[in-house]
Amino acid sequence: MSEHHPRPERHGYSEQDVQREVTELEGRSATAARIFDLRRIIGGLFVVYGVIVTIAGISPSDASLHKSEGVNINLWTGLGMLLLGVFFLVWLKLRPAAPPRAPEREQPPE
Repeated sequence: MSEHHPRPERHGYSEQDVQREVTELEGRSATAARIFDLRRIIGGLFVVYGVIVTIAGISPSDASLHKSEGVNINLWTGLGMLLLGVFFLVWLKLRPAAPPRAPEREQPPE
C-alpha cells in the first residue's frame, strides 16, 4: 500500500511560496526576453539614425551634391534606413518572441 505523506517544508518555505517565486521569476524572464529582443534594438537604432540622415539630406549643399554626382545620397540613405528600421519594428509587433519555457522539473517520488 502506498501512503500519501505531505512533503515537509524545507527551510521554512511552503510549496506555495516556492511556486509563487518560480512564477514571478518566469514572468521576469519573459519580460527581459521581450525587452532585449534584437529586432527592437536594431529597428530602433535604424529609425533614429535614419531620421538624422534624412534630416541632413532634406536640404543638401551644392558641394555635397557635386561630390555625389547629383544624387542626394543622404536623403536616399536616410529613407532606406527608416524603412529598414520600421520593417524590424513591424516584424517584432507581428511575430513577438515566444516566452522562454521553464525546464521540466522532476517530481520527487511520493
